[in-house]
Amino acid sequence: MSSKPKVLMIVTLDTKAVEAQFLRQTLESHGVEVVHLDPSIRKSVMPAAEITPEQVAGGAGKTIQEVRDLNHEGKCQEVMTQGAVKCALDLHARTPISGIVALGGSMGSSLGSVVMQAFPYGMPKVLVSTMASGFTLPFVRAKDIIMFNPVCDIAGLNSITRDVFRNAAIAAAAMAKEYSPIKTEPKPLIAMGTLGTIDRCTVRVRKALEEKGYEVMVFHTLGTGGMALDQIVSERNVVAVIDSSLVEHNDFLNNGLCSAGPDRSKAALKKGIPVLFAPGNADFMVAGPIEMAEKQFPGKRYHKHNLALTAVRTEAPELGNLARHLAGLIADAKGPVSFFVPLKGFSHHDSPEGHLHDPSLCPVLYEALAANLPSWVTLSKFDCHINDEQFADALVDEVLRLTAPCTATAT
Repeated sequence: MSSKPKVLMIVTLDTKAVEAQFLRQTLESHGVEVVHLDPSIRKSVMPAAEITPEQVAGGAGKTIQEVRDLNHEGKCQEVMTQGAVKCALDLHARTPISGIVALGGSMGSSLGSVVMQAFPYGMPKVLVSTMASGFTLPFVRAKDIIMFNPVCDIAGLNSITRDVFRNAAIAAAAMAKEYSPIKTEPKPLIAMGTLGTIDRCTVRVRKALEEKGYEVMVFHTLGTGGMALDQIVSERNVVAVIDSSLVEHNDFLNNGLCSAGPDRSKAALKKGIPVLFAPGNADFMVAGPIEMAEKQFPGKRYHKHNLALTAVRTEAPELGNLARHLAGLIADAKGPVSFFVPLKGFSHHDSPEGHLHDPSLCPVLYEALAANLPSWVTLSKFDCHINDEQFADALVDEVLRLTAPCTATAT
């Protein structure tokens, strides 16, 4: 048995045999063993890959002919994706792999990325995709997937694609040779949400908890950041969540750009992990360029963050909806929940130095929370701004209280 690290290569031989051979040769020349998974549908190509189209279809409980007889590319893709995930996971269970590289257009990228989603954070995942310069969210989502843009279509080798394919293969091989899976978290792990607008609070909280022996993972809550936070909560032994940036909830409720969907925050609540909420960034929704923001949210107050993004001030109706939405999520919690509300501002935008400051609205959210949260939730208000040291220190003290059972293991 080879001692070289194994890399799973996902490329269809029926349409990309030349590219697959080039990718394989480059990977092997840089010191890794290649296991080729071929999810071809049109025809089976010889010499066959280590994991053939017949095996991929079989992984989904079908024969390859049954897949072809579906005569619908979307339905065929669905079956082959299901089978590819099973084959990849079965391979990993038998002989652990150290990385995945896939190559394709929209169809190949879709299948390859779903396989990558099934593997843990930290394992190298490289996707060469014609979709890399466009809408990448469906492929990357909340996982650590690296996308390479081939510039040209994946249709043979030329002076550009040859270099891109080589770079992707070298990157995948180099990472695979250094990959070492994490068995357990060495310190109690806390997940926290943030944006730059509450950075002073986040940094103070993080540093204080790290000094107490915790690992703090901070996630940028612009949609995929919150999804990643929730996925980490689902996969790892997280001892507490500080849900201190709520813009993703606002954007879900108001069709903003940074929605993380209806399930945001549910992972920790359903798992019974202690959750500490704070209304960071509840003072705004995120829209596109100012012209689009004015059309989508007419009559609001706006702050042009940059050419691409506009912060739109939330008013009493939006804050009331946010409180009721969060109360509905929290009602199903299986563990302790606290909610801390600063009464002098929810972000830098909502401060005397900002452009959306309105001190009359912080109490509106607090009163809406008081009227809607379950009675067992610890709801506290503070006569300060979210970025004040007083509030950050209160968050730290509450986390220490909520995680008291695990502080004995913190070093």
